[in-house]
Amino acid sequence: MLHHLSFGVFDIERACAFYDAVLAPLGYVRVWQDLRPGETGQAVGYGVPGGGDKLALKHRPEGQRPPGPGFHLAFAAPDRGAVDRFHEEALRQGGRDNGAPGLRTHYGPHYYAAFVVDPDGYAIEAVFNAPV
Repeated sequence: MLHHLSFGVFDIERACAFYDAVLAPLGYVRVWQDLRPGETGQAVGYGVPGGGDKLALKHRPEGQRPPGPGFHLAFAAPDRGAVDRFHEEALRQGGRDNGAPGLRTHYGPHYYAAFVVDPDGYAIEAVFNAPV
């Protein structure tokens, strides 16, 4: 249904460092970039290697407000270890914990996820939902 989603970010360099680190354990990479330090309109796209972007970060230095409560973006993880590494990297890169890695059986018997808030205030999640 969705082609891609874009986040407006205040500091594109900080956002790129954060998403490079947290998406790597999930198998996602920068698939394109338009970085021109000091200029407006910079952006970066993330997706699977060789594919198109599923998440784009757009430089909005004038400030951007993330959506309010109820919104979050969940990334598919290849296994539980990747969920753990996502959470670990997010905290290392300045994200805030919003739910440590673990089973969320209220979502399903195999739903293993971690939740963080990125440096711009976006709520994101990594999830692996399959029997181990």
